[in-house]
Amino acid sequence: MVSKRAYGQYCGFARALELVGERWALMIVRDLLVGPKRFSDLQRGLPGIPTNVLTARLKEMEQTGIVERVAQPRPAGGVAYQLTPGGTDLEAAVHALGRWGAKRLGDPRADERVTVDSLVIALRSTFQPKAAKGKHLSIEMRFGPIVLHAIVKNGTIEAAPGPLPDADVVLQTGPAFRPLLAREMTPREALKNGTAILRGPKNALDQFVELFRI
Repeated sequence: MVSKRAYGQYCGFARALELVGERWALMIVRDLLVGPKRFSDLQRGLPGIPTNVLTARLKEMEQTGIVERVAQPRPAGGVAYQLTPGGTDLEAAVHALGRWGAKRLGDPRADERVTVDSLVIALRSTFQPKAAKGKHLSIEMRFGPIVLHAIVKNGTIEAAPGPLPDADVVLQTGPAFRPLLAREMTPREALKNGTAILRGPKNALDQFVELFRI
């Protein structure tokens, strides 16, 4: 057992915490669920993590079969980290924790930042498949310099970093994103007070909000 944390219980939940309960471990899993990343990419996406802690967590997670190293294709080359199939099995747990935590976010703290990976996971975890049955919508989202996109097709979602040419909707927003998904602010209010700027059909923000919920 690599992890220093041990609960002395023969229990699946206890074993899971021994493997991914150390500080920063699930944050690394969250970002790798978006896609493979170099060590430097992980550092940029997790600005508060000390280098030695990131090194230790990646080593532990490699040894326990959660993460693996893969060669990057040319011309970039080098090595990146990605989740193993066992690591990817944590996706449902990450989404569940994300939904639970989103209900308790409140307003952003002064030292907190938003990252593209955190927003991608937020979209995936708050997506409502039942509400999306029969719906088709592509959207590009802009949070200041951060750009990501989502494609909804008949109850499924693909969310990833980067722009989406020819998106049905382009939404520019910021802190209003959470109140919209929590139904604390209506699309009409967000558009009226300028906390959301929309390019697309007038009812597109209403459609979007129906598909996601905290």
